[in-house]
Amino acid sequence: MDRTPKGSVLPLLVTGAAGSVGAVGRTVVEILRQRDLPVRAMVRRDDERAEALRATGAEVVVGDLTRAGDVADALSGCGRMYFGMGVSAQYLEAAMTVAAVARAYGRLEAFVNMSQLTVSEMDLTSDSESVQQRQHWLVEQVLDWSGMPVVQVRPTVFLENPLFRVGFSSIAKDGSIRLPFGQAKTSPVAAGDVAAVVAEILADPAPHTGRIYELTGPRSEDISAMAAEVSTALGQPVSYTNVGLQEWIDDDLRSLGLPDHVFQHISTMARLHAENRYDRRADGVERVTGRPPIGVAEYVRENPSLLSS
Repeated sequence: MDRTPKGSVLPLLVTGAAGSVGAVGRTVVEILRQRDLPVRAMVRRDDERAEALRATGAEVVVGDLTRAGDVADALSGCGRMYFGMGVSAQYLEAAMTVAAVARAYGRLEAFVNMSQLTVSEMDLTSDSESVQQRQHWLVEQVLDWSGMPVVQVRPTVFLENPLFRVGFSSIAKDGSIRLPFGQAKTSPVAAGDVAAVVAEILADPAPHTGRIYELTGPRSEDISAMAAEVSTALGQPVSYTNVGLQEWIDDDLRSLGLPDHVFQHISTMARLHAENRYDRRADGVERVTGRPPIGVAEYVRENPSLLSS
């Protein structure tokens, strides 16, 4: 294992460190710094979020994940890395660039890749998923061929996802979670739990190399059951309003003004939920961190902003 002359671990590269949905990268940096591990955080822009990362003691580098030179500069001298990027039309180009640079670098002890749980249900000819999900599947194939020490992390839908941000925002208006899922079940996971898994793998990668970890919340349940959890957490009545898929897309999701690629991804996730494709329960969080993931009730208590539009 590559180490510095003083015997300490070489820097751990965390991409997407400024954060987007759930700010997984940023939280990974914070956890690793709390463990006094050396972190190099790669961000797209040098702004207040970059300054907050520096305040943790992390080294911050500014670069574009689609530019091989930027990635090579960021990776130089590192021993482990995490690749994560928000939903973006540039995701596939960035992932291929990072994989190519990391493979050429040839010194990584671990390459931790943020994928998606949907990938486990896909194959070569699958065509019902979003463009983003298809790209995650392709990236996993390339990383499997790369010969690098890869760890695949596959979370299900995040509680911070616009699906739930929009659906839960109606609680403040009419005491109801408004989503187009019918009676289908889902097991959303908190981004903080996902970050804890990634950080644990980066801190001690040897037991995890070559593994795939599927991450969900503690239970799979329909939205009526989820509403009951939220009701208990808030101490007020909360119900479930099931709305037609297209109506929800047109009236609820479209109002967010998302980029086309992101809009297609989120609307596809809504459809796959309605088709019960998210009825999954996995134990990845417990296996890696030694503790269960948090549930919806705990998450709502800790994140009251989820309940506002």
